[in-house]
Amino acid sequence: MQVIVRDNNVEQAIKVLKKKMQREGVFREMKRRSAFEKPSERRVREKAEGMRRARKQAKKKAQREGLLPAPKPRVAARGGARR
Repeated sequence: MQVIVRDNNVEQAIKVLKKKMQREGVFREMKRRSAFEKPSERRVREKAEGMRRARKQAKKKAQREGLLPAPKPRVAARGGARR
C-alpha cells in the first residue's frame, strides 16, 4: 500500500492511509488475529460472512433485473464546511 505525502502534509497522508487500510479490512483482520479463535467460532463467522456476501450479491442482481429500485447516487461532499 502506498500513500503520497504532498507539501509535507503528514497528517493528511496518515488520514488517507487509514482510510485505505479500513477499506482493505486490515483493522478488522488485526482485531480478529489478536486473540485465538476456536474452530467452532471460525466456522460460525465464515458462514455468516458467506451469507452476507450471498445476500449482497442477490440484492445487486435484483437491482440489475429491475426487481428492486436502484440505490440513490451518492453526492460527494468535498471541501464542505466543517463543524
